[in-house]
Amino acid sequence: VQLQASGGGLVEAGTSLRLSCAVSGRTFSTYIVGWFRQAPGKEREFVAAVGRSGSSTYADSVKGRFTISKDNAKNMVYLQMESLKPEDTAVYHCAARQSNIMGRSTIPSRYPYWGQGTLVTVSS
Repeated sequence: VQLQASGGGLVEAGTSLRLSCAVSGRTFSTYIVGWFRQAPGKEREFVAAVGRSGSSTYADSVKGRFTISKDNAKNMVYLQMESLKPEDTAVYHCAARQSNIMGRSTIPSRYPYWGQGTLVTVSS
């Protein structure tokens, strides 16, 4: 499985941005795909994940502002980010794990497959 994240950029606080994650492989629908982010000098943290059935879970810090979605026909996962804040600045990574259990989807070590990151910079 290979993942390719894209869509990052430099935006102003309060604006929106959509990240995309292209996932290779014929078994895309069987994966849980998550977004994680890592700011300079900080540990990687969970942002959101979408399950096989489309169920989703979010970090408290982004709940109500970010929306994760998936398109099984295109093998794509999206992260729509609204009302961006400077503290959202980070490198965003998408990752995949083959599971039908959403539990533990917030833990980076549970994901064996990772894409390269895309940088999101939010200016104040």
